[in-house]
Amino acid sequence: MEIFDLTTRPDSHLFFSSYDPNDPRLGTIVKNDPSEYQNARYVLLGIPQDLGVERNHGRPGARLAPDKIRAVLYKMAHPKELGDAGFFDLGNIDTEGSLEEMHEVQLTVVKQLLEDGKLPIIIGGGNDISYPDCKAVNMVFGKIAGINIDNHFDVRQNSQRNSGTPYRMLLEEEHLLPEHFFEVGCQRPANSHIYRQYLKDKGVQIIYLDRVRELGINSVMDLVMVGFNDLPAFWGYDMDSVRASDAPGVSAITPSGLTAEDAIDVAKWAGRYHGTKLFEISEVNPEFDIDSRTTRLAALMIIHFVSNHLLYN
Repeated sequence: MEIFDLTTRPDSHLFFSSYDPNDPRLGTIVKNDPSEYQNARYVLLGIPQDLGVERNHGRPGARLAPDKIRAVLYKMAHPKELGDAGFFDLGNIDTEGSLEEMHEVQLTVVKQLLEDGKLPIIIGGGNDISYPDCKAVNMVFGKIAGINIDNHFDVRQNSQRNSGTPYRMLLEEEHLLPEHFFEVGCQRPANSHIYRQYLKDKGVQIIYLDRVRELGINSVMDLVMVGFNDLPAFWGYDMDSVRASDAPGVSAITPSGLTAEDAIDVAKWAGRYHGTKLFEISEVNPEFDIDSRTTRLAALMIIHFVSNHLLYN
């Protein structure tokens, strides 16, 4: 199968076991042998590249995130409901060639996962991974909704694609319809007024951080669900939307932002929503992490996403 030719198997040392039958961890039940793919419901895929971050003049290091997140994730207690529901780790995509070539590989793999009826959980990597991820969802399901939880709009108009361009590309190529796309958690000082006007002219709904604080993240997610209008949905979570005290290990740090609890609540909403087709976490940068706070938060988000998806779908 082509997806196994385009990816490398995960390191076996990452699959933690407590060696206590009364204390099972996710590492003891996650599958990774190609023969077990068919029965999988959830498929984890790592994108270990940060070339788009470098092109956008950010600090590199996000390429290290997939395996760092796995190391934490597989030590966590797994939800009882997961059982043998099929959590499969496909490993990491091959990262040879240019950013454009990597995106084509990613698009091919993610599209196949969706066509096979899997729910991909994608861990980057820079936020440029949202372009092939969301494009794949659109190619498979047609008209879709989408959300970018991020400190930045990521609609830069640059000659080369990078971590700041994915949502402009998706909007311009009509993989995302603006009336069903939300930018959440953005901060005005981090974004150009020109790009803000671009989004407003398109009809994209922007929910700034101060509005999130005013309403609370759960009320904001209620508004988003109305805008999703029961459509198949793409969820992109850029960890630089979280304040530095909770997530110091990101590509572009911010002292003020969403909280760790907000991030987990968003993951829960993504899991509950019946139309969720892909859940993505980007911009974790282990080079700048402290006490693995950011990788641990990403791992917790994945656990809560899966737990809620199992309970509500």
